[in-house]
Amino acid sequence: MRPHIAVRHTRRRPIRLLGVLAALAALSGQAWPAGAAEPPRGQAPITWSPDLSVIDTDDVDVRYGSGQLRVADRPSGPASVRTRAAAQGSLVLAEKRLDRSVDRVRARLDAEVPRGAEVALDIRGRSAGRGWSEWHTAPAGGSAVRLPYAVDTVQVRLTLRGAETAVRKVQLTADTAPERSRGTAASPVKYRLFATREGLVGGTTANGHVIQPNDHFVALPSRRGLSPRGTWDYSVQVCGPARCETAPVWDVGPWNTKDDYWNPSGEREMWRDLPQGTPEAQAAYQSGYNGGLDEFGRRVANPAGIDLADGTFYNVGLNDNGWVDVTFLWTGDQTGSTFPTWGTDVAVRQASTTSSAVVARLPGPTQVRVGCQERGGSVTYEGHTNDAWSYLPDYDGYVSNIFIDVAEAWLPGVPEC
Repeated sequence: MRPHIAVRHTRRRPIRLLGVLAALAALSGQAWPAGAAEPPRGQAPITWSPDLSVIDTDDVDVRYGSGQLRVADRPSGPASVRTRAAAQGSLVLAEKRLDRSVDRVRARLDAEVPRGAEVALDIRGRSAGRGWSEWHTAPAGGSAVRLPYAVDTVQVRLTLRGAETAVRKVQLTADTAPERSRGTAASPVKYRLFATREGLVGGTTANGHVIQPNDHFVALPSRRGLSPRGTWDYSVQVCGPARCETAPVWDVGPWNTKDDYWNPSGEREMWRDLPQGTPEAQAAYQSGYNGGLDEFGRRVANPAGIDLADGTFYNVGLNDNGWVDVTFLWTGDQTGSTFPTWGTDVAVRQASTTSSAVVARLPGPTQVRVGCQERGGSVTYEGHTNDAWSYLPDYDGYVSNIFIDVAEAWLPGVPEC
């Protein structure tokens, strides 16, 4: 497997890395990297250095001191992988709002990485009317991260593996590539997957969430779709024998950690010879792929491509591990207005009336994309009455506007269906 960062190691001591990801156009006026496409004329690259010292609720097992970011003394996760990996922690840096749209980002990293350790630098972006793109890892060799569409807000996540790893500084440069961005498919992808129950109450997930009894979240075997702690930036709809539930991606696993099988084969982080929608664990278990082993060399004992927390597992109607239909809600065209919901076990219905069939349930507050709204059946709940309903294209269903967490009964800026 390729490393996230090209590193020259020594046997004697950790080395200091400067510019291991790319040579940038720095504030001092250095030239654009040799061989890289020049930014459009008149549009100089945007360069900034995020603050590494701010550690808050969406960060996991890291500490900052003496001008260095390091793994915390007693790292705890991720739970779903169920293997003894190197000590690791992650820092989600503050969002950077840019004064224009970009679709290409380079990074310069000043760090010490001992032999066998690693620093992964992941980048994502968003723009008005769209949710976050997936996290894209800065490749070795200095190539830029290309985002799937133009964005005006960029965010970086640093993942440190190895107790002695230290990061001193990150410098980022964003611009627009001469060729167009790739764009996205119209509809989110959906696959039938084997699901296992995560359990592990009291354990810590990859995003720092402490697992509770009857919890509602899922684990997928890649950090590309991992939501920061407490957010629903990346969510899936899981449909089992009894019902569907929407849950956030809060952990990494089962089996693998670099298997974003929901992406096209040529874009997968690993296992690019597998068809889109086929988890490596499934191929290993059913067909002996990779000698029947996962990325850690373990014998794969089931074809699981998703782990379900206990509450989600039982809510969709599973009593034992089994097959479910999973929709990856952040994939596809994310145009439209997004709003937060409130309440628990909120029904998404086939039509804008309470007598209509339930197509999904929102177990807790969720960010939803609203395509349009219409007048339908009147709903009264906790003293509020409203006949407005929002159509949610990611669920192909309607939810009462009472459960959209905004003050207005008729959502501002959303067209009528």
